[in-house]
Amino acid sequence: MTLRFALLGAGRIGQVHANAIATNPDATLVAVADADPQAAKVLIAIHGGEVRNMAAIAAADDIDAVLICTPTNTHADLIETFARAGKAIFCEKPIDLEVGRVGACLKVVRDTGAHLMVGFNRRFDPEFIAVRQAITAGKIGTVEMMHITSRDPGPPPGDYIKTSGGIFKDMTIHDFDMARFLLGEEIECVSARASVLVDPVFGDLGDYDSASVILTTASGKHCSISNSRRAAYGYDQRIEVHGSLGLISAQNQREVSVEIATAQGYLRPPLHDFFMTRYVAAYAAEIAAFIASLSDRTIAVPGGEDGLRALQIAEAAQKSVRTGQVEGV
Repeated sequence: MTLRFALLGAGRIGQVHANAIATNPDATLVAVADADPQAAKVLIAIHGGEVRNMAAIAAADDIDAVLICTPTNTHADLIETFARAGKAIFCEKPIDLEVGRVGACLKVVRDTGAHLMVGFNRRFDPEFIAVRQAITAGKIGTVEMMHITSRDPGPPPGDYIKTSGGIFKDMTIHDFDMARFLLGEEIECVSARASVLVDPVFGDLGDYDSASVILTTASGKHCSISNSRRAAYGYDQRIEVHGSLGLISAQNQREVSVEIATAQGYLRPPLHDFFMTRYVAAYAAEIAAFIASLSDRTIAVPGGEDGLRALQIAEAAQKSVRTGQVEGV
């Protein structure tokens, strides 16, 4: 079965997903929609398909699934539109910036029986999958503590910050999902601190660029998270999980895994410069998992409830920063 896709949004993340579709033998790109028709034309010149508007895609008989890569404030409306149109839906995180709106959207998904997957791509990274497999196999015993480091190489532009929902709903939300994925328990409470240390524009827009979070489960397991919008040395993505029998960690990845040793010391290549290159394999595996879930008629994971849960944790983190207290989820 070849799944026929329409891509909604031809921006940075849309381009990443278009490449994932193009490299999957079970997928083909039929149409692209974007508020800027020229951006859509540039993308189809590379990957094929044709430019169509949203209404035409919703009514099309030659499209099985849509991949939503539009701005966050359009996600919930588009999910509802294409759920009612009978299309399978892959949507980049988050579904919306408000928990109540996400709940209403997921009701439409349930009522229509729509097939929905939410884009938490890091669950599909080969390194992080290996960490999960080692935990599941009992190689480090019972998980007790973990630490996630996630730092961007540089801050996004101000226009992006205005609509992003803030650092917790835009950036840390990936780490919240990863904590649930690896701890194997739901998060019960959150303690968070955040500051403006990189660029005052974040503060001017009511956001932060540096954050530290501690998540705790009902059994007492906890995960600490370190976020920054600036890492002068590259895209910093690391995970360490400590258990009763040992420890497992996933270290930073580099575009080239070579090392030169001379009398002056050891030299290693730089880290990946951002998510577009660091998570290429994860994005491809994510799309493959979405296609497989449709072919096998299984529930897509991560799904809407995973998106909702991560957003609830993000809201608790925001509240914790405001109150200075530990907040329940």
